[in-house]
Amino acid sequence: MFADISGSTQLFEMLGDAEARALLAATLKLLTDVAKKHDGTLIKTIGDEIMCTFPRADNAAAAAAEMQEALQNKNRLQETDPDVRVRIGMHYGEALWEAGDVFGDAVNVAARMAAQAKGEQIITTRSTIDRLEKDVRENTRWLDRAAIKGKKEDIEIHEIIWQKEDVTQMMIPNMAQNVLKVPQIALQLNYRGRALTVNHNRPGLVLGRGAACDLPVNEKLASRQHVRIELRRDKFFIIDQSTNGTYVKLANAAEAFLRREEMAITANGQISLGKSFAEGPTEIVDFRLMAPA
Repeated sequence: MFADISGSTQLFEMLGDAEARALLAATLKLLTDVAKKHDGTLIKTIGDEIMCTFPRADNAAAAAAEMQEALQNKNRLQETDPDVRVRIGMHYGEALWEAGDVFGDAVNVAARMAAQAKGEQIITTRSTIDRLEKDVRENTRWLDRAAIKGKKEDIEIHEIIWQKEDVTQMMIPNMAQNVLKVPQIALQLNYRGRALTVNHNRPGLVLGRGAACDLPVNEKLASRQHVRIELRRDKFFIIDQSTNGTYVKLANAAEAFLRREEMAITANGQISLGKSFAEGPTEIVDFRLMAPA
């Protein structure tokens, strides 16, 4: 994990060297203390960021959420100092340990995730999300696919949500035992004989013209990564990210048009990428809500 103080240059401009250094040192100590609380090991401090390792993905997620919450509370209480925000990136994988430092692919990917993050964000990879406890995994969202240097295939990038009031402290793994078990819900998508299911085990997928999509659709008007389907807290959403827009037709409802927008899926229906149903599209994706098991 890398936890990087966002906008440190501006802090020096606002406070001057001495005060800014003191504020950064206090912030880095706070981050380090939280990491250690969750069995983290501080590897090193690099300027205005810390690099640490954890034995499990859940430990890292819990630490990341508590770091953000602690800084948010500190910012609310202070009256004079400017707000301090941190961006966090992490990735689960094996690393090489040598002379008190760690190296390898997992370290490089974690650093790239931190670079992708904004202040107050926790960014990680799909492979890390898959290793989290179920209650934590449900409070994440798919963001993008990105090419990572040294990787043959694009990496799926996810955000861990920590700010919602109704999921306060959601990252603490030992609270999972107190979470009520909810029935498994699913959304099945069908296109040209191929079926994919979105559920808690696979909370998101991408449709588009690109071969790298989870469900490639042979439509000339479609963007390479045209639309995302996501499961968020037991509700399914269609999120358009295309040039020509997405047409959605729910059962017993008029056609809806999305362009850089999203809508909830409340019934069975169909999706057309870039072409209105009035134009008679042939490349249609059917979707069906499946009753809880």
